Amino acid sequence: MLPRGKRYFEVVYKRRMAKKKFSTYDPAEDLRSDDAIAVFMAEAFATNDAAYISHALGVVARAKGMAAIAEQTGLSREQLYRSFSKKGNPTLKTTLAVMRALGIELTAKTAA
Repeated sequence: MLPRGKRYFEVVYKRRMAKKKFSTYDPAEDLRSDDAIAVFMAEAFATNDAAYISHALGVVARAKGMAAIAEQTGLSREQLYRSFSKKGNPTLKTTLAVMRALGIELTAKTAA
């Protein structure tokens, strides 16, 4: 059995949290400039995590407008949403097409 003070805290906390409403944060809403997008993508590439980079590209595509990206790439909106979802696994061809549409270049350099 929990000490009386801890149980009281849990009950009060649950009641207060039940009254609060939280909204989901969408980073696409904060990517309003090309500089912000460049920083966001540079940090994603710095992680060397393919899934995170893919997700970041999806966020940027949403920020720019998925319909416009779909039109520029010749891919459907549904395919783009599916490819860049958390469970998605876009092909290199799709990734490069989206990067081109977003004005993002991929460059190579030797590892340090």
